[in-house]
Amino acid sequence: MKNIRLKMTVVLVLLSVMSCDEPETVVTDIVHTDGSVTRKIEMRNNEDKFKDSDLQVPFDSTWVIRDSLEINDKGDTTWVKRAEKTFINVEELNLTYKNDSGANRKIVRSAHFSKKFRWFNTEFRFSEKIDRTMEFGYPVSDFLDSEELHFYYAPDNFREEKLHSADSLRYKRLKDSINVKTDRWAMKNLIDEWVGEFTRLMHGKDTGALSADSLRLHENEFVRMAEANENKLDSLWTNGIILRELIGDENANRYKTEADSAIDMAADKLWIHFNRYTVKIVMPGKLTGTNGYIDSSKVLVWPVKSDFFMTEPYEMWAESKIQNRWAWIISGVFLLFVITGVLIRVTKKG
Repeated sequence: MKNIRLKMTVVLVLLSVMSCDEPETVVTDIVHTDGSVTRKIEMRNNEDKFKDSDLQVPFDSTWVIRDSLEINDKGDTTWVKRAEKTFINVEELNLTYKNDSGANRKIVRSAHFSKKFRWFNTEFRFSEKIDRTMEFGYPVSDFLDSEELHFYYAPDNFREEKLHSADSLRYKRLKDSINVKTDRWAMKNLIDEWVGEFTRLMHGKDTGALSADSLRLHENEFVRMAEANENKLDSLWTNGIILRELIGDENANRYKTEADSAIDMAADKLWIHFNRYTVKIVMPGKLTGTNGYIDSSKVLVWPVKSDFFMTEPYEMWAESKIQNRWAWIISGVFLLFVITGVLIRVTKKG
C-alpha cells in the first residue's frame, strides 16, 4: 500500500507550490432578464504566465480578451488578463464546462436559470453548482454548528477581517474549533470512502459480516485511533493494526490486497488537486434571497474550494425580482373602473 501520510504531505506541498504559480481568478456572472448571462473572468498573476492548463474557469478565442499590466505604489507588477462573453442561455454556458481542458476539468460544474411570472413581479433564480467528488462520506454540517458553518464557507477577506477585529479572540477560537472538527471530518470521510470501495471490491465474495453497514459501525473507532496516533497512521495501516480492528485478524490477512487498493482509491478522492477561485453574481432587479456573501461593492461573492464539494454538491445561488409596473397600472385602472361603476350605481339608486 502507498504511504497515506506521505501521499497527503506530497499533495499538500504540491498544492502550496502550484497555488503560488496559479493566477488569482474572479468569475463574475451578470444575469439578464431574458436568461442570457454575461460572464467576465479576471485573472491576476505576479508574472506573465496564463497557461491553458492552469485556467480555473475555461474560455477560448471566441471571448473578448484583454491583457494589461498594473504597477502599485510599491513598484510591484501584476499581469492581468480579462475575458468576457455573453451567452444566450445557461445551456450555452454549460458547454464551456463540458469542453473544459483546464486545471479543473475533472470537476463537474453547471449553471442553472429559472424565471417565473407572478403578475405583480417576475422572479429570477440563478445558480452555479459543483457536483461532489467523493461517492461516500458525510456532510460537513454533521460536524460544524451554524456559526462555524457560516465562518467555514466565508470568503478569505471576510475571515481575515473577523480575525483582526476587536472580537479577534472569539474568531480565533472559532477558527481553531473548525480546524479540529474538519480534520476529524476528513478522516471519517477517508474511512467511509474506504468502506464503500472495499465492499465494492468484495462484491460476490463470501465475506460474511463484512457488509458496508457492519464496517461503518467501526468508523468512530478508526478516527479515535488515528487522532491518538497522528504521526503513525501509515505504519498502523501497513502493520495491519487498523485493518485488524476494522475487519478482524482472519479477514485482514485474507483480504489485505483488496483493503490496500480501497484505501488508495479513497485517498485519491479525498486529496484531489483543485485550483480555487471566486464567483460573483449580479442579479436583475432586487435581491430577495441568496446563500452568498455581499462584498464591499455590494456584489454577491462565494469562494470556491475543494473542501466545499467533497461530500455534497456545492451550490451558489441567488434569487431576485422585478416589479411588473404595467401589471400595477392595469390593476389600478381596473380597480378604478370597478369603483367608478359602483359609485354610478349607488348614485342612480339614490
